Order: sequence, then C-alpha cells, then structure tokens
Amino acid sequence: MASATVPLLDDDTIPFGEEDEMRDPSTAAQKYTHPYVTFFHLFFRGASIIIYMFCGWFSDSFITSFVFVVLFLSADFWTVKNISGRLLVGLRWWNYVDDDGKSHWVFESKNSPSYQSRINKHEQRIFWLGLILCPLFWGLFFLLALFGLKFKWLLLVMIAIALNAANLYGYIKCNYGAGKDLNSAATDFVKTQFFKNAVDMMTKPSGAPPPTNVRPTGVV
Repeated sequence: MASATVPLLDDDTIPFGEEDEMRDPSTAAQKYTHPYVTFFHLFFRGASIIIYMFCGWFSDSFITSFVFVVLFLSADFWTVKNISGRLLVGLRWWNYVDDDGKSHWVFESKNSPSYQSRINKHEQRIFWLGLILCPLFWGLFFLLALFGLKFKWLLLVMIAIALNAANLYGYIKCNYGAGKDLNSAATDFVKTQFFKNAVDMMTKPSGAPPPTNVRPTGVV
C-alpha cells in the first residue's frame, strides 16, 4: 500500500481547490459561505448519535434501529469524505487501484495562501469540531456497551467508530502530510487547536463598539 500527495487520475469534476472561484462573489462576506454543506456535515453524524441513544423510545426492533443508524453513518461518511472536507477546509483524501493491482492512497491539501485566505474560519472550526467530537461519543458508547454486555449494540458502535475514524485519520493525514506519523500529527493538531483557541480568547475584544453610521429607516 502506497501514499501519494497529488492526484494521479483525471476526472471531469471541478478542479480541486477551485470551487470558491466559481461561487458568486456576493456571498464572500457571509458568515457561512457554505451553509448547507455545514449543516449536513453535522446533521448526518448528529442524527446517527441521536437515533442510537433514543431508538428504544420508538421501536423495540434492533434490526430497525441498526438499519437507520447505519444509513445515517454511511451518508455521513460519504458527505464528509467527498463534499464537506473539500469545500470547508480544502482537504481531500481518496484511494485507487492502478493497473498492477496496487492500492494507492492520495492525501491532498490546498495550502496556497490565496486559497487559505478564502476559507471561512467559522466553517473550518465547525468541520474540525464535528470530526473530532463525534468519534469521542462513539468511544463512550463502546465502553458502555462493552461493560453493559450489550454485544449486539457493540457491533453497531464498532461500525460507527470505523467510519468516523477513517475520515478523521484521512483528514489529519491531509492536514499534516501523508508521510508524517499519525501520533505526532495528532499531537501537533491538538496543540495547534488549543493554542489558536487560547489566542482567540485572549485577543477577542470584550464588546464590539456600537455603529456610528446608523441612520433611522422610518420602518417600524
């Protein structure tokens, strides 16, 4: 199995990293430039957790609950891997098999300063929070199912952990380089996020000054 950092296949989709160039410039000043993508980035993984926690309230059938949770997990895996990572943070990972039957893993990152300046910081923060927090929830569910001897639910939780961990692993590799060790990459990532949040809290003004150019509109 090999890793690569550049795409080795041609496709007819929008070139990686050029999605924002095709967006209406009038949306650049919005707080969320990809509101629907941001919503579904959280919706599918949040829905799978909620269904797992409260499915017993609506149905006593394990099969029904299993199917619904797996459907939302699958939708979440596809959305995060193919859409939200590419649009919200400029990262993409994928796999292909060459003519010799050898599997190649490709980890891409659009690191040019011009592109990074266009990334919405609110969406970037939501992307990484959703990517990190949800596997922690599933890890907690794993311990509860294990010590509660609920082995049939343990299988479902292991599927959820595998799908969530795959995206987390892929995007950490994209963000810190395909050749870097995962442990050191994860440590660097946590340190970076902690430092950024601390700096934001220290430098954020306590209150925004009132606008000075507000005029009455005459509309009640």
